[in-house]
Amino acid sequence: MPKLKTNRGARKRFSLTATRKVKRRKMNRRHILTSKSSKRKRRLRKPGILAPAHEKRIREML
Repeated sequence: MPKLKTNRGARKRFSLTATRKVKRRKMNRRHILTSKSSKRKRRLRKPGILAPAHEKRIREML
């Protein structure tokens, strides 16, 4: 069976950590930032870990 191609959209959005978990960016940090608190914006800066329910499908794309 041939190798699967990497899904380019997924590659731009997700990456793998050293422990093979899928890292993602958090939503709600694009626009209308004036109405969001500094604390909330600071938390949104940090990357999130993908939920185990979606992990298998995303890892196949990568």
